[in-house]
Amino acid sequence: MSADSASDEALARSLVHDVGTGALATLLENGAPFASYVTTAPAADGSPLLLLSDLAMHSRNIARDPRASLLYVRAPDPEDEAMTAVRLTLTGRLIGDDDAELSARYLAAHPEAARYAGFADFSLYRFHIAAGHLVAGFGRIVSLTPADLLSAPA
Repeated sequence: MSADSASDEALARSLVHDVGTGALATLLENGAPFASYVTTAPAADGSPLLLLSDLAMHSRNIARDPRASLLYVRAPDPEDEAMTAVRLTLTGRLIGDDDAELSARYLAAHPEAARYAGFADFSLYRFHIAAGHLVAGFGRIVSLTPADLLSAPA
C-alpha cells in the first residue's frame, strides 16, 4: 500500500466518521433514483448507521429494494470553489439492525435523536458497503473497496 492510498483510505474513513450527514439515494418502485438528506454515525467497524422513519419515502424504498448510495461532502473553505469539496460516495445495501450497541453509538453521535428513537416507526439501519468513490481534489479520484473503508471492530 502506498502512502497516497493509505491517506486516501484514511480521508474516506474520516468523512464517514466526522461529517454526520449525507445524501441517501434509494430506488423508487419504478426504478428511478430518489435522494434524501439523512444523519449518520459510524459503527465500530466504520459502517454508516442511519436512524430512519418507516413513514419516509426512503424507508419504503429500502423495504422493497435495499440497494442504496450514500454521499458525504466536506464543505470547502469559503474562499475555495464549491467543486473542490472533498466527497465520498458509497454504494451498498441498507439492512435493518436492532443491536442495542449500534443504537447507543448512533445516539451518542446524535443525542437529539433520543426524542424519537424509541418511536415504533423508527428503525436503525447499517449501511453494508460494496464500494466507495472518493474525490479528494483535482485529479485525485480513487475507487475504494470495503476493506479500504472498514476497520476491525473496536
